[in-house]
Amino acid sequence: MLFITLLFRFSYKRGDWMGIIFAILAAVLASTSNLFLRKSIDAGGSSKANLVVQLTFSFILMVFLNPVKSGDYGWSTPAVITGLVGGVLFGLLMWGLGRTLEKGPPGLSFAVLNTSSVMPAIVLAVFFGAQFGHPYTIANGIGSLLVVCGLFWAGWTSEHNPNKAVWIFYAAFIFAIHTLFLFFLQWWAMVLKPDLPTSSLIPFKLSQAHIQWFMPAIFFAGALLQWTVFLVKRHRFPKKMELVYGFGSGIANGLCTYFLILAPQVAVAWESAMIFPIFSVGIIIICNAWAQFLYREQVNWWANLVCLTGLIIGTVAWTAF
Repeated sequence: MLFITLLFRFSYKRGDWMGIIFAILAAVLASTSNLFLRKSIDAGGSSKANLVVQLTFSFILMVFLNPVKSGDYGWSTPAVITGLVGGVLFGLLMWGLGRTLEKGPPGLSFAVLNTSSVMPAIVLAVFFGAQFGHPYTIANGIGSLLVVCGLFWAGWTSEHNPNKAVWIFYAAFIFAIHTLFLFFLQWWAMVLKPDLPTSSLIPFKLSQAHIQWFMPAIFFAGALLQWTVFLVKRHRFPKKMELVYGFGSGIANGLCTYFLILAPQVAVAWESAMIFPIFSVGIIIICNAWAQFLYREQVNWWANLVCLTGLIIGTVAWTAF
């Protein structure tokens, strides 16, 4: 721990490796949030209650890390509305993840979730293409193919699960929604770039100075969706145990998002090419590790290696090197 602290301080002073360090920190925090979610379910709570508390605390944290931290409370209606739309997607994603964890193995569930990172490249290439900075290369295709093969291999050899058909449905759901959410974030990045060509798919442009409420809006909409689902289904207030795990999940999830957004801002060019692959690969490795050691899940590490290889090949911006 002392070594990591010294490395963090040394890197921060020099400006080297900060993007990579923040990506690793984000992966550790995301994996911790996922573990708290699973622990809440194991303790007799519901994923719905955990997500209610988690996203509520994440929203509060995002308010402090964005408008409060910057001292800029300027309101931009397009940014807030866009954030609310993204929040609905994020809320659906977290709801689906909770159901997936209730019905199947955690390590494989998180592998399915994070290997969907190879898919936005295909969607972006179809809708925008190379002129918007999103060409589809041979590496993207090879990476996507390896990810699919690895997932089929891992799923085929996974332990017997009486809820396997239901788990597959929810796993496919979070794969699709996560792809859509990542596409949304990439689209948002294009909204903030004034030098891109005009397109009917980018109806407005914003500057960095007008987006302080974007991330809080995402978590607000996600929390509101979870509260609605929870109160309709449960008709009760979250239990103490659900509050404790939810608080831990919310803080970890909020800090994860903060570091993940900060990483590209402090990264040099070659680091930017690696940030999101490192983040996704880190989550898969860490979540599979605690799934094996804490839950005795029979993790197919060879199948996961195929997925990780595909993820790296398909998502790293090789042209940046």
